[in-house]
Amino acid sequence: MSARLFVLAGPTAVGKGTVAAAVREQHPEIYLSVSATTRPPRPGEVDGVHYHFVSAEEFDRLVAEGQMLEWAVVHGVHRYGTPRGPVDQALAADRPALLEIDLQGARQVRESMPEAVFVFLKPPSWEELVRRLVGRGTETEEERERRLATARHELAAEAEFDVTIVNREVHAAVEELVSLMVDSVHHQ
Repeated sequence: MSARLFVLAGPTAVGKGTVAAAVREQHPEIYLSVSATTRPPRPGEVDGVHYHFVSAEEFDRLVAEGQMLEWAVVHGVHRYGTPRGPVDQALAADRPALLEIDLQGARQVRESMPEAVFVFLKPPSWEELVRRLVGRGTETEEERERRLATARHELAAEAEFDVTIVNREVHAAVEELVSLMVDSVHHQ
């Protein structure tokens, strides 16, 4: 199998979603995994584009059959996960595939697909991450402290990853990620 699976993770507010969206827009040859969720669609969300919206029963079945690369319960309510089928199909068709997930999800994927390349997206500095985290100014002091403690813990996970990309500027981070993915296909 020449195309490889790439897993993009990193601390909260580092810009993973922005980088992944830019990859989807600028590089249609790369398969960007679409998560399944048990939550109902929000206005404007399209099934199969933003998420695969499934019932709790269907989600249970996917988990039971080993069809989820990773999954989690978010905010104690709805479940989110990465269906394995479309990822396997993309790789079989020689398309590099990208999962943009959180650290817990990345750890689950390492268990199920250890041959994947794990990419850690990190902020240019701790100060910049703090600025992005608290920049909205909507949280209480307690929430702010909790988010910063989480971010510190998440940054410490960098050592678990194969490659680190510093997200100084989105375009540059996207180019670095894409060249990594494209090179992996050419240099097998």
